[in-house]
Amino acid sequence: MTYHSGRHFLQLPGPTNVPDRVLRAMARPTIDHRGPEFRELTLGLRDALRWVFGTRHPVLVYPSSATGAWESALANALSPGDRVLAFAQGFFADKWVRVAKGFGLDVRVEAQDPRRAVDPDRVADILRADEGETIKAVLLVHDETSTGVLSDVEAVGRAVRDADHPALFMVDAVSSLATVDYRHDAWGVDVTVAGSQKGLMLPPGLAFTAVGLHALEAHVSATLPRAYWDWTEQIAFNARGFFPYTPATNLLYGLQESLAMLREEGLDAVFARHARFAAATRRAVTAWGLETFAADPAEAAPGLTAVMVPEGHDADALRWKILERFDMSLGTGLGPFKGKLFRIGHLGDLNDLTLMGTLAGVEMALELAGVPHTPGGVAAAMEVLVGADGP
Repeated sequence: MTYHSGRHFLQLPGPTNVPDRVLRAMARPTIDHRGPEFRELTLGLRDALRWVFGTRHPVLVYPSSATGAWESALANALSPGDRVLAFAQGFFADKWVRVAKGFGLDVRVEAQDPRRAVDPDRVADILRADEGETIKAVLLVHDETSTGVLSDVEAVGRAVRDADHPALFMVDAVSSLATVDYRHDAWGVDVTVAGSQKGLMLPPGLAFTAVGLHALEAHVSATLPRAYWDWTEQIAFNARGFFPYTPATNLLYGLQESLAMLREEGLDAVFARHARFAAATRRAVTAWGLETFAADPAEAAPGLTAVMVPEGHDADALRWKILERFDMSLGTGLGPFKGKLFRIGHLGDLNDLTLMGTLAGVEMALELAGVPHTPGGVAAAMEVLVGADGP
């Protein structure tokens, strides 16, 4: 590819743009990961992570992608042959299912309209019908990144409790953490998994597992094999300010800075900013005469918008045109949606002008690629952002 002047627009639903403050923090010299300075870093991160996850319980950090957090959740709380309940929400829910099957778990996958959120009443009905209590865990993706559909974790957690069933409630919050309200303890979540490269504004490379009391109790008798992911050893080391392996020290520096930035802005303000950007983006999509993948606007994720292209047009050809002409990266359709939709990321470190530049690039490319649309999406989004017709 030829050189493009100016900055590259990385508008994926993850990895997201890394703020300069975080990059500078990561450039500090690596320190002794068994020394007192590192101990202070670890203990500070422990408390800050509990704050962002909304929990009083341990939040474990691993040098891995979020897939590692999926393994951590399953391997530590379940035993060979255990049955888990999952829903065919989309590409990443399906990947979690594949990880579970790889551990020899009995996975019951319920059909699910990927354009809609998981129905809490349906979860409750399935658990109430499980008279033998054979289901040991319920797996839910909060924000299915492949579709931009947000399920109601609070309502599903309530449904699990109302069903009076002992199943663990495990949630993938990879794309939702630090973009929308999330409360591990208050919503009855037993295990939350997340990654560094989205709302936390870091490069890929850190995985997080928040562990509640119910999950810790299950861990005592769980017999799936684990070594690197073992919670017992991790929790014991973390209590002293260290890790049972060589940690990704410079990523932890970046995490310290990103969490400080979230505190400075305030989580409520962070959530409101993401909701505002989502509203502006969807107003643009509507003005273009295109359709978002999320069928119900109330179930649309705040951090990304998945946009369907008209029949006979290729979303990846449009994405390539955007990259080639405007040096901007958008998310591709995944699995069965490849070529049928593109995904605009509006999460993490961005402001009004970044979003407007993103939407302008899309509108220009729609014209260049010959995708049928009505001009004016950018102007419609501007109305939202300046408050004339916005939230």
